[in-house]
Parts: sequence; C-alpha cells; structure tokens
Amino acid sequence: MGHDGATIVDVLYRAFLRLVDTLPLPSLRVQRWVALAVIASQAGISVTGAIVRVTASGLGCPTWPQCFPGSFTPVTVSEVPALHQAVEFSNRLLTFVVTLFAALIVLAVTRARRRREVLAYAWLMPAGTVVQAVVGGVTVLTGLLWWTVATHLLASMVMVWLAVVLYAKIREPDDGLEAVQAPTPLRWLTGLTGVALSAVLVTGTLVTAAGPHAGDTSVEDPVERLRIEIVTLVHLHSQLLVGYLALLIGLAFGLFAVGITPAVRTRLFVVLGLVCTQAFMGAVQYVTDVPAVLVIIHVAGAAACTAATAALWAAMRTRERVAHPAADPAPQRV
Repeated sequence: MGHDGATIVDVLYRAFLRLVDTLPLPSLRVQRWVALAVIASQAGISVTGAIVRVTASGLGCPTWPQCFPGSFTPVTVSEVPALHQAVEFSNRLLTFVVTLFAALIVLAVTRARRRREVLAYAWLMPAGTVVQAVVGGVTVLTGLLWWTVATHLLASMVMVWLAVVLYAKIREPDDGLEAVQAPTPLRWLTGLTGVALSAVLVTGTLVTAAGPHAGDTSVEDPVERLRIEIVTLVHLHSQLLVGYLALLIGLAFGLFAVGITPAVRTRLFVVLGLVCTQAFMGAVQYVTDVPAVLVIIHVAGAAACTAATAALWAAMRTRERVAHPAADPAPQRV
C-alpha cells in the first residue's frame, strides 16, 4: 500500500508538472509580486474578519459552507439584517481571492523550478487556506464560540508569518550559499521575540473574547463569552507586549554591538515602530471603551507586527549568490 501510494503520488505530481510546464515561465519579479499578493490577502482577510465581528455580522450567513440552507448566497429573511448578510458574505468571497493567490504562487514557483524549500512554503499557502476555511466553518456552526473565533484569528497570523517567510525565500537565489547575518545567540533572541509575539496575540484574542464585541447581538441565543475579568486579561496582554518590546530593544542593542546589515537594520526599525504604534492604539482602545474602528485598526496592526517580525527573522539567515572565478552564473530573470 505504501509503495503503491507513493507511486500514485509520484504519477500525479509528474502529471501536475507537465501541466504546469504549459504555462509561461514567470520571472522573478512576477513571483515576488504574487508572493506580496499572498501576504496582502492573508493579512486582509484577518482585517475583514474583524469588520465582521465588530458589526455583529458573524452569523450573517448562519450556516456553512452554504450561506443559508439551500443557498450559497444571501437570502432575504427578516431574522437576519441585509447589512449583516452582506458583510459576512463579502468576507466569505474574499476567501476565493486568498485561494486564488495561494494557487498562483504554487504554479509560479513550480513552473520556475524553484528549490524545494520555496516549493514547501508555497504549498503551505493553499493547505493553510483549506484549514482556515474549515476553522471558519466550525466557528459559524458552533455559534461563534469564543475559542473558535480566537483560533481563527491566530491561524490567520500564522499564515501571515509563513507568507512573509515565503516572500523572503523567493527573493533569494536558488544557487546561493547560506549566509548568517547575526551571531547564533542573537538569532535565538530573534526567535524568542517571535514566541513573545505569539503570547501577545493569544492574550489579545482572550481580551477580545471577554470584551464587548461578540460578533452577534442575538438576544434569544446570545454568543457565549469568555468568563474572565477583562481588566485582568488586559493587564496580562499589556505586560506581555512590554516584554515583547523589551526583547526587541535588547536585540537592537546586541545587533548594533556586533554590526548590522542594512536589511536587518531596516526591518528592526520597522518592527520597533509598529510595536510602539500598536501599544499606543491598545491604550487608546482601553480608555475609550473599545470602539469598533479601533478594533479593526488593532487587528491590522497585529498582522503588520507579525509580518514585520517574520521579515526580521528571515533576514537573520539568508542565501547569497556566489560568483564563480571562471564565469559568473546566469542571473535569474527579473
């Protein structure tokens, strides 16, 4: 069975390669633009998800995968306002955009015969999109249980991280050699900032789960909320954010002490600026009783911080082109 299974997979993949080879050869520039579109779509759907939540449109389409029983599109019913249906259905439609770009990046890097590492990250895009669709379906079918909503957002942040790393890998030459841009302890510290960011994101979803924006305002069947005092969660969230920022500042001192490349310096400053802005927005949210528009901005900021931290992580270890003495290698198409 294992041998037959492997043979079938091999045959299918060879057929896929033959099909892909009929497509135009994408330049490196095209691959990079498609990868940027993947990042934008993965981050964008997390923002539209926040819009769904703060407008109480989470059950605008009360079932899944259909919007209403017997219909994949909104249906005029008195029980569900048209605005809620439109907002939720629009968010579902954006899933097709995310899927499109995920498929395009797989086709682009496969046709260009990029190295295995790039192919692996590219295939994670459609795979992750399928997982996200299933999680979204569970969220709707369980009536927006707080932990399903939290999982949905956290999965989006994971996809943003992976998409940024994919973009970084695509920019590197396949025939290059690995180049370490910082000492091992500082690379470990960069990884630790990613762990700290994860803790900040998790506690952020808990704050939202206990907060005023449940995603639906039904009186007959209210959404179950996280039953923990929100002030306690806010303090935990803010303290972890301070820890995340402290690690970044420590990393900055370490990098400048040993020398820093322009690429790493730029990414470091971007992360620091975004985290400080995100901290300020969070404080404003707290003192203004969490207005809807700031929730949307805060989710966008979370995606931006995730993307920037991933870019910093990817810049710590790169692949650089090596010129051969006899003849320079043929440059990649740009």
